[in-house]
Amino acid sequence: MPESIQPATGNFTENELSFNDFRNIVINDYRVGYESRQASILGRREVLTGKAKFGIFGDGKEVAQLAMAKSFKKGDWRAGYYRDQTFMFATGMSTLKEFFAQLYAHPDIEKDPASAGRQMNCHYATRFANPDGTWINQAETMNCSADISTTGGHMPRLLGLAYASKLYRQNKELKDLKQFSVNGNEVAFGTIGNGSTSEGIFLETFNAAGVLQVPMAISIWDDAYAISVPASLQTTKEDISEALKGFQRQDGTNGYEIFKVRGWDYAALCETYAMAIELCRTQHVPVLIHVIEITQPQGHSTSGSHERYKSADRLAWEAEHDCLLQMRSWMISSAIITEQELSELEENAKKHVRNAQREAWNELLSEIKAELDEAASLIEQLAQHSSVEQLRDVASDLRACVDPGRKDIVNAIRKALRVTAKEALPERQVLTEWLSGEMELNRERFNSKLFSDTPLSPLRVPVIAATYDENAKLMDGREVLNACFDAAFERDERIVAFGEDVGAIGDVNQGFAGLQAKYGDIRITDTGIRESTIIGQGMGLAMRGLKPIAEIQYLDYWIWAITVLSDDLASLSYRTRGGQKAPLIIRTRGHRLEGIWHSGSPMGALLNTLRGIHICVPRNMTQAAGMYNTLLQGDEPAMVIESLNGYRLKEKLPANVGEFTVPLGIAEIVIPGTDVTVISYGSTLRIVQEAATELKTMGIHIEVIDPQTLYPFDLDNACVTSLQKTNKLLVVDEDVPGGASAYILQNVLEKQGGYRYLDAAPKTLCAKDHRPPYGSDGDYFTKPSADDIIEAVYEIMYDSNPQKFPSIW
Repeated sequence: MPESIQPATGNFTENELSFNDFRNIVINDYRVGYESRQASILGRREVLTGKAKFGIFGDGKEVAQLAMAKSFKKGDWRAGYYRDQTFMFATGMSTLKEFFAQLYAHPDIEKDPASAGRQMNCHYATRFANPDGTWINQAETMNCSADISTTGGHMPRLLGLAYASKLYRQNKELKDLKQFSVNGNEVAFGTIGNGSTSEGIFLETFNAAGVLQVPMAISIWDDAYAISVPASLQTTKEDISEALKGFQRQDGTNGYEIFKVRGWDYAALCETYAMAIELCRTQHVPVLIHVIEITQPQGHSTSGSHERYKSADRLAWEAEHDCLLQMRSWMISSAIITEQELSELEENAKKHVRNAQREAWNELLSEIKAELDEAASLIEQLAQHSSVEQLRDVASDLRACVDPGRKDIVNAIRKALRVTAKEALPERQVLTEWLSGEMELNRERFNSKLFSDTPLSPLRVPVIAATYDENAKLMDGREVLNACFDAAFERDERIVAFGEDVGAIGDVNQGFAGLQAKYGDIRITDTGIRESTIIGQGMGLAMRGLKPIAEIQYLDYWIWAITVLSDDLASLSYRTRGGQKAPLIIRTRGHRLEGIWHSGSPMGALLNTLRGIHICVPRNMTQAAGMYNTLLQGDEPAMVIESLNGYRLKEKLPANVGEFTVPLGIAEIVIPGTDVTVISYGSTLRIVQEAATELKTMGIHIEVIDPQTLYPFDLDNACVTSLQKTNKLLVVDEDVPGGASAYILQNVLEKQGGYRYLDAAPKTLCAKDHRPPYGSDGDYFTKPSADDIIEAVYEIMYDSNPQKFPSIW
């Protein structure tokens, strides 16, 4: 059925409109807010009756969000949290029916375009990536970046979305990218609860935006609590805008414009948002709108009741200052509408919300029931020819399911196949084929799009080999990288780079040396020490069509950005089922160095937390350059971990340094051999190569394989092909035992089936359980050395042939 909600009308003042026009705008706003409230009430009821798993809603914030929506224009962006349903309805970026489809986890993009049932309710997103990987015209749409549940975790992304407007305004080379911006006039709207402003990630973002002076508008919904914890235990002075007053800009300084307004005062809210957003949009000044005296009528979520922690006086105050009740009273006292007209509007709104809920539920249920009927019929047909009596119970139990899910259907089919495993019946084969098709459909519904998988994927970038002139210059590896970056920035004006010490000094290892002077500080930029917002800054830029390289100075410091990397960037494609993408390149350096906080090989931690981001581990700077050339042509995020001790090692400069590509997921045989397959990467690979020379003198020829990327890993199965020849395996890396080495073993032995070819137990050679101490001796006794590798390989050969290779000890 068509939606009755109309998007909230633009800003107004009473003297610009006839009273009738003004009246209609206000009444429509109230209708939007009231329908949103009824959706919250009904949504909670659906959870408590078991139709949905969990509910968290935006009740109590309706009027403030109506006012905010009036200033939101095409081209603008939202990065908010899970209380913004009224705003989404008012802007037309979501509908009531989509609200309920998401509540019921409908795995259909058409029904829940935000997440296709993958996110819990009130987690919003608009789709800006087409199925073929191309971008929609973001300048002609209202845009909502995909929500996450960590309540302050979206703030770094907000910074990036706002920073993009600054780049589009100040970099004239981008003026033709009109599908992403119109002269940088777009505002990035952020919302956050008052409790979450205590998070360091909020304060880091707040400071960075004040430094950068970007068009970012933060709304704080302040209901004086964070679940059950009052503001007195959360915020200095119990008032976040008071605590942040030092950020208020003065003459001759940067900073914010800070506003405070009551959440139940419709007229004041409209006036405040009109003023704040106009300033933000035109002057690129970040603004803070602190919306106080917000209420939360249904409490935090369906998991509990706020009556447990709020006093009777507080509950009475909230009932009196409910924003819709206050707006209702104001409308009547201002002769905008009568009590009778309001009651009729409210009754119609309730019916409309109820109808939207029923349609959303029935559409999901009808799909599932059709599949259930088909599955039950197939089981019943099998039962007619089977001797297993239990089959009839399986079918009848399936048909008796109340509010069934797809898991009930698949569970019944799998059980039917298990109990008839000894029967060779044609009907059983039909059931098997039906299950296979259903599992493929469910794989697409629930497991697809960890990466974009479009024609623009970096996995589809054509491979161009590096070429060398006859007298190719031998230079430091850092100079090869520098030449690669220089060519990239010359080629594509969309590329930007930023991070700590990246600009003026050209990064700590000189990969960007001289490039800021050549391309300007708007493209190659220094940042403060703020890892979380460096990643968020890059993510927002990538979502808006630019090609950012965000630098984390040392890999050890990635942990400061884990929320943004893991919760947000890595899950973006998956949680929107391919509807959004952020092809951010994270550049960092790690591996072989000395000292607890500069040892840089937490690869297992990366692999376990960053699924959805390619993990590239080049052994030298030429390989790194080729990976950058590949990634800059793709549309998926990646982390490139350069080898810290490789910048001054000599390498030849490729003649096509800005063009050659290194494919992701394609392992390379660095040294051919016949006796033992040795897999390594990054800095330890050079030590393996060193060990191979001595092993050769001992009559042992190892085959050395560099996977080049850990995610994806060896897509062509080079490792298992090598194992078929050598029948012996050693994995060498600098991670802790059971880190990346366990991941590599799982891929080679299980996924590639390498266990079939082993004649000896596979071995791993890793660092010790602790981080390495400072000093060369500490490094030697903590991480794998050439001695360790030689002896580990020799021991494998001794176990295989002790007569030929007698024990060293």
